[in-house]
Amino acid sequence: MTNEPGARAPQRQRDWRRARRALRALIEDATRTDQVFEIIDALAGPADEAVGRRFRESPEGKRLLAARPDLRAVLSDRTALARLPRGTLGRAYLDFMSRGGLAADALVAADLERPTRLHASTPEEAEDEWIGERLRDAHDLWHVVSGYGMDEAGEAALLAFTHAQLGNLGMASIVVAAAVYGPKDRRLTWPRYLLRAWRRGRRAGWLATVSWEAWLRRPLASVRGDLGIEPPERAHPGGIWVAGASGVFRTGVALGCAS
Repeated sequence: MTNEPGARAPQRQRDWRRARRALRALIEDATRTDQVFEIIDALAGPADEAVGRRFRESPEGKRLLAARPDLRAVLSDRTALARLPRGTLGRAYLDFMSRGGLAADALVAADLERPTRLHASTPEEAEDEWIGERLRDAHDLWHVVSGYGMDEAGEAALLAFTHAQLGNLGMASIVVAAAVYGPKDRRLTWPRYLLRAWRRGRRAGWLATVSWEAWLRRPLASVRGDLGIEPPERAHPGGIWVAGASGVFRTGVALGCAS
């Protein structure tokens, strides 16, 4: 039986076996970014469709889909970013990427090289693909506006924040694994920290449809305020967790990417 013209393809089912396999690989080697994409894709279920529908129905999303700006190209122009005043989102992003020796297309290879990655076959699927790629390319901007670092602790916290925004079950599974395998004490300090990161994302405005290209020129504090993102020092008064060279997490450190 074939679909009628213009009808969406049947929703993909969650692939728990593929997700478990990728999660095991990620637990064994936390640097396997490709496995993060595998887990998120395998357990997307209705979440991606809901994100796409919300994106297309919002005025901001409609404008972005009509214009299809190339966010990755803008973020790759370090000369232009360096000309922005200190304190702006764009300059904070450049500083963040420079500290980590990262490039704007750092996540692209890990995403595109996955053998399980599906490609669009209809106009609506092409829109969904573009939305997903824009969210991927904005990942490090989300690091900056949230204040979470690029280490394992920061990635786990940002995934908790992002799950609250996008509802992807794969993200939730990685956060749960991070809570289970992370630092342990009787007060459950680390899991509670991740929960605060999730609540912070839940309370914030929806970052998916932000016109980052224009917002790069704005003060970071103003961006956080307009998006309803609680400042890091208020959300985590004990400090931002970071992972040391030995993999041991520490808390109470200075907010290295908060300014």
